[in-house]
Amino acid sequence: MTKEKVRLAILDMNNAQPNEGLRCIAEIAGTFKKEIDYEIFDVRAKNEIPDTNFDIYICSGGPGSPLEEAPWRKPYIDLMQQLWDINKESAHEKKHVFLICYSFQVMCAHFELGSIEPRKSTSFGVLPVHKTKMGKEDRLLHGLDDPFYAVDSRDWQLIQPRLKVFRDHGATILSLEKIRTHVEYERAIMAVRFSEEFVGTQFHPEADPVGLKEYFMDPSNKQVVIKTYGQRRYNKMMNRIDDMDKIKQTHDNIIPNFITHALNEIKQPVIS
Repeated sequence: MTKEKVRLAILDMNNAQPNEGLRCIAEIAGTFKKEIDYEIFDVRAKNEIPDTNFDIYICSGGPGSPLEEAPWRKPYIDLMQQLWDINKESAHEKKHVFLICYSFQVMCAHFELGSIEPRKSTSFGVLPVHKTKMGKEDRLLHGLDDPFYAVDSRDWQLIQPRLKVFRDHGATILSLEKIRTHVEYERAIMAVRFSEEFVGTQFHPEADPVGLKEYFMDPSNKQVVIKTYGQRRYNKMMNRIDDMDKIKQTHDNIIPNFITHALNEIKQPVIS
């Protein structure tokens, strides 16, 4: 027996704030439309939580503190824990989960993988990400250079990994923040494989270079970036968006790699 159409839940964690990420996730999912039906759930603004009957879950990034106490938090974490438990208990009906930035931080806090702390200053731009030894072998990062480039936009970060907890969960660190020789701050953990089915990134692999360029060329958005981060940071970011070997490579590989592997696993015939 094989499944026909795979069900994908996209969990919007943006709390009703304007964003490009949700559009990008939906567009990537749309490239698999012959195999996938997807549905979007507004988790933080409307307390919409899917059930456990989907096959694949992609959780977006979002603004604010990943430690915030709000009505959505317990139902969301309960769902993620249910999916985790299903994977532990079932040999066949696996649930595949991808966590992006905010949702990644929420679940790292839940699993107590390390410290979730505010940054000294916002990390913003198209920045290099370095693979770890495990990351170089992991299917999620296949097709990417080392370092590769990704859109980074965060006020919080995962640092100080609890390695025993990682080992107990069977989790591995796949990538780290850029090397900064001029400061003493710890490098943030940028991607984690929680299990065969759960994986997440602290950056935004969904970012589409064409849409992103249009968004930041809009005069109002451009002025916000320049006012907040300066003209030099804006110019550097726009140059990297134009470089087709940078975020396009990340956009074209990471989430598609995740979905392709999930589909292959889900479509495996179940022997009964």
